[in-house]
Amino acid sequence: MHAIPIPRKFPWLLTAAVAGIFVLGLQAIARGDQLAQGHLADRQLVWLVVSLPIMAVAALIPYRKWRFVAYPWFIITLVLLIAVFAFPPRNGARRWIPMGVADLQPSEFMKLFFILAMARYLEFRGSQRRWWGLAIPFAMAFVPMLLILKEPDLGTALVFLPILYAMLFAAGARPRHLVAVALLGCLSSPIVWTAMSNEQQSRITALFSQSDGGEAPPGDGHHLHYSKLVLASGGTWGSELAGNLHSERQLNRLFASRTDFVFCLVGEQYGVWGTGAVLSLWLLLLFAGLRVAMKTRDPFGRLVAVGIVALFGTQVIINTGMTCGVMPITGLTLPFMSYGGSSLLSSLIALALLINVSCRPGYLLANEPFQFIAKS
Repeated sequence: MHAIPIPRKFPWLLTAAVAGIFVLGLQAIARGDQLAQGHLADRQLVWLVVSLPIMAVAALIPYRKWRFVAYPWFIITLVLLIAVFAFPPRNGARRWIPMGVADLQPSEFMKLFFILAMARYLEFRGSQRRWWGLAIPFAMAFVPMLLILKEPDLGTALVFLPILYAMLFAAGARPRHLVAVALLGCLSSPIVWTAMSNEQQSRITALFSQSDGGEAPPGDGHHLHYSKLVLASGGTWGSELAGNLHSERQLNRLFASRTDFVFCLVGEQYGVWGTGAVLSLWLLLLFAGLRVAMKTRDPFGRLVAVGIVALFGTQVIINTGMTCGVMPITGLTLPFMSYGGSSLLSSLIALALLINVSCRPGYLLANEPFQFIAKS
């Protein structure tokens, strides 16, 4: 096998899309601060300043060297997911480890280290082409999923399966095997339902009991009710131009408006055009990320890029879907937009890895990576 360095260019399209998403998110957080008299926008800028040097280091270290820390960091983060249960719950959940000036949310970083560990495992294997070869990848996904569900954090747990499927497909797993596993999962849904907590079940049932207008229903239906009201209050051009004088009152009743429901603030402030701009920027980012994966001939780099694109895409679909009432409310942040230090830092590291794969000279192997796909 011979290796030929391939020059890469800096992904300006990718970084420009992220910059636009972050600016719109920061303005949305500032809008929430204006109503709630908070300072989360300023704190988000502090998190950006703190995270950028870490992002730079992640981008400068050759991405092939990340292979050697993939398994250790995956195991360390699993330990941290167990450690969260040693601390008192907040709002009924155990997701954070107090670190003095800030709190660490291990589940945010587990998504990233899962991608790295899975990329290393699948890098030069062909066992994923067989039934038995899917056992270890699914086990690597289910262990952190079960720990995160126990916190409970349904939204973050749901992200792992789309990432796993995307990476298995990119690594050459047979589509019929993946479809069969998905069908088995659907058949086992009654067992999963009985294992879910009452709160998790309530978030799903609220999706099927929506009503237009009237008073907000109790429980999780309350959040969904005001999420849609706030999103619609901006009209076409935003709340000020729409002349909606009730949007501020509705915003004050929307829990977690600057974190999980930041997309609603964009809709309230900038209307349909604002939400359309956000979704367009996300489509641009995902397209640029897929281009990085397609142009990379190194198996590890390609799998990392595919996993990160799947991570971002899944979070965008779930987060925006739940704010619009087409998916259950799961408590999942919108990358680069929602307030939160752990979320922003992990998203920037993921972005740095994409930039790393794009810029770092890859290697053209003697054969195309996963070339066995075309042989069956």
